[in-house]
Amino acid sequence: MIADGNGAIVRLRDVTKIYHQGAIDVHALRGLTFDLAKGEFAALCGPSGSGKTTVLNLIGALDRPTSGSVTLEGRDLAQLNRRELSGVRRDRIGFVFQAYNLIPVLTAYENAETVMWVQRIEAAERRRRVMELLAAVGLEGLEGRKPSELSGGQQQRVAIARAIAAQPAIVLADEPTANVDSETGDTLIDIMERLNRDQRVTFLFSTHDPRVMERAHRLIRLVDGNVAADERRS
Repeated sequence: MIADGNGAIVRLRDVTKIYHQGAIDVHALRGLTFDLAKGEFAALCGPSGSGKTTVLNLIGALDRPTSGSVTLEGRDLAQLNRRELSGVRRDRIGFVFQAYNLIPVLTAYENAETVMWVQRIEAAERRRRVMELLAAVGLEGLEGRKPSELSGGQQQRVAIARAIAAQPAIVLADEPTANVDSETGDTLIDIMERLNRDQRVTFLFSTHDPRVMERAHRLIRLVDGNVAADERRS
């Protein structure tokens, strides 16, 4: 894990993002600035169109800012070429999506293993990590089941295990509790908070879910593409 001199692993400075829709310019971000340190359990909240998903896309190296800088572990993502960005996404960023995005023909074990296989990590180490992670998210004994044989909450647990299997710098979770019932949502938050506490996994959520907002250790409120409030909790 590499941090800059101030301990930030993610740093956004005066970031703007403009999308062009025909003759109309849509200003998604307007000079956004904030840092994230290793081990944070933070959430972005705000109304639809406030810029939450855009922020995740920029930090996740899925998009580039119109202006300003987004750095991850001291590297300005806008200065990296396509191959370098692919490596950053593979090795340094974990993604948890609202729709799970598991591979239907693969088992829970194989889905969690996928990134490590691409990284060419040795089979014994892959197996150790996958079994440990699936146990950590409460899926011990279900390693051989495919997504169609798992509930929505179980599929999201596989997605969480997959996201942290490569030991990324940060996990970006876009509305991770949106497609599950309230009890399952609470359980998923418990799991991620425990991984944050015990393994110092850094999480940044984009969410409308009051439960996630209540449990986040830091809540960054976005309005019209900028930070309206930044609340840290003990």
